[in-house]
Amino acid sequence: MGYNDYNNEDERIQEKLKQKTWNEIRTNDSWAIFKIMSEFVNGYETMARIGPCVSIFGSARTKPEDKYYQLAERIAYKISKAGYGVITGGGPGIMEAGNKGAHRGEGTSVGLNIELPFEQHFNPYIDKDKNLNFDYFFVRKVMFVKYSQGFVVMPGGFGTLDELFEAITLIQTKKIGKFPIILVGTSYWSGLLDWIKNVMIDQQRNANPDDLNLIKLVDTEDEVVEALDNFYKKYNLSPNF
Repeated sequence: MGYNDYNNEDERIQEKLKQKTWNEIRTNDSWAIFKIMSEFVNGYETMARIGPCVSIFGSARTKPEDKYYQLAERIAYKISKAGYGVITGGGPGIMEAGNKGAHRGEGTSVGLNIELPFEQHFNPYIDKDKNLNFDYFFVRKVMFVKYSQGFVVMPGGFGTLDELFEAITLIQTKKIGKFPIILVGTSYWSGLLDWIKNVMIDQQRNANPDDLNLIKLVDTEDEVVEALDNFYKKYNLSPNF
């Protein structure tokens, strides 16, 4: 991080800490409520026409030559051929791979893009009428979980973990249906799952052992589609597309 970056960061912190009058706070908050409402309304109207899909989460930093990018593309292709639509975060990396695979498989390809200052730009493989832009992470996350029939989680960073644990929490607390959560990459996810089992559950008893049954760990595109199909056969359901 260079001098200018530190300087800009200091300015942002000072701006956040600056005392505002009650009128300023009330005016800013009132306009924010309208903006939040508009994002929800636009998201609901667009996603309701698309119907439920499978969400693919993963890092924006993964390059096209990376094995996980290529695996995510194959997974999305197979998912679309199996009759499922694909939702991603709309950006580069794993998200791009997901939309690319869905596009190649002639399936529904949805992008829920987030406005970020430096990192994110939407990828070219999203269906033109299914590219949504959000300023608020929490509105975007609602769209992911409300319209997903399953969650495929590729290797990623803090954003991917946030989306993973959001999905687990909502299923665990019965706020959404018990949809499959599929982690892809044994070598990547095993350490986290071991910690959850050995420390969070066995040592500290901060979760129910049954909660681990919500998660399936796989390594191939065929295992992902098999897990989705087995889940929906069990409940006599079928893909929406």
